[in-house]
Amino acid sequence: MALVAEFLGQLTLGYGKSEARFPTVVPASDFDPDRDAAKIETAIKTKGVDEQTIIDILTNRSYSQRREIAFEYEKRAKKDMVSALKSALSGSLENLILGLMKSTTQFDASEIRASIKGLGTDEESLIEIVCSRSAAELVEIKKAYKEMFKKDMEKDIAGDTSGDFAKLLLALVEGKREEPGNVVDYDRIDQDAQALYEAGVKRKGTDVATWITIFSERSVPHLQKVFDRYTSYSPYGMKESICKEVKGDLEKSFLTLVECFENKHLYFANRLADAMKGKGAKEKTLTRIVVSRCEIDLMKIRTEFKKLHGKSLYQTIAEHTKGDYQRALLSLCGGDD
Repeated sequence: MALVAEFLGQLTLGYGKSEARFPTVVPASDFDPDRDAAKIETAIKTKGVDEQTIIDILTNRSYSQRREIAFEYEKRAKKDMVSALKSALSGSLENLILGLMKSTTQFDASEIRASIKGLGTDEESLIEIVCSRSAAELVEIKKAYKEMFKKDMEKDIAGDTSGDFAKLLLALVEGKREEPGNVVDYDRIDQDAQALYEAGVKRKGTDVATWITIFSERSVPHLQKVFDRYTSYSPYGMKESICKEVKGDLEKSFLTLVECFENKHLYFANRLADAMKGKGAKEKTLTRIVVSRCEIDLMKIRTEFKKLHGKSLYQTIAEHTKGDYQRALLSLCGGDD
C-alpha cells in the first residue's frame, strides 16, 4: 500500500503547483533493496560485467528505490555503488546509469555544470535545461548545484555566457516567475502584448530588456494569453517576431521558452526527434531528456512524439541506437505506443 500511496503522491504532487506527473518509471511493487543490491554486486563482479542485470534493475526502480539499493550495496560490498558502476560500465550506458543514480534535480544541476565546464560552452544543453524548467525547479537546481560543486550556478553561467543571452538566462535562473493567479487580468495581458510589440517589431532595433522582463517574470498561463493577444498588434506571431528581431543563442532561448509555454511535452518530443535524425543518434541529448523526464512526464512526451511522427518513440530509439545502451533507453521509455 505504501508504494501505491507514494506513486499517487507523485501523480498529485507535481513539480509546478498544478503539474501532474506522467512518469514511465514508477516504484517497483515487490521491492527488496537487499536482493537488488546482491544481484548488482554479482553483476559487477562477473567476468565481462553482466550489464543486462544492472539495466533490468536500475531502469525499473524509482530514484528513491535506487538510493535504497545503493545503501544496501555499500553495507554488503563495503564500497560505494556509484563508484563501482562507474568502473564497471563505459560510454553512453555509463552516463545513463550514473544519471539514474542522481535525483532529477541533481541530474539537471550536473548537466548544467557539464555544459559550462571546460573549453567552450554547450549552449544547446544550457538553453534546453534553463528554458524548460519551472521557476520552482530552477530554485532547487541552484541549491543542488551549490551542494554538489561548492559553486554558485548564477556566477558560473554569467562567467561563461555574455550579452543579452546571459541576461535572459540569469533572469530565468533568478526564479522570479509569478505563480498562476485565479483571476485573469485582461488589462495586463493587453499591456504586455502591446509592450512586446512596441519593444520589437514596431521599432528599429529591439528593446530586449523589456522582452526579458515579460518572458521571465510572468506566469505561464498569462504568457499564453499574451501571445494570443500579441497578434492583434503585430502582423507576425510571437515566434516569427523572435526570428525577425534576435539571432543566435538569444533567438534559440526565446523560441524554446515560447515552445515550452505552449506545450512542453511537444517541445521535448521535437528535441528527441532532432537527436535521432539521420544515422545514429545524438546520445548525450537522448540520455539527458530520457533520464531527466522518465520520472516526470515521459509518458506525455511519448504521446506527443507519436502524434508528431506517426511512429512511436520506442521504435525510433530502437532504430537509432544499439546494444546495452539501447536496452536501457527502451526500458526507461516504458513501452511501445
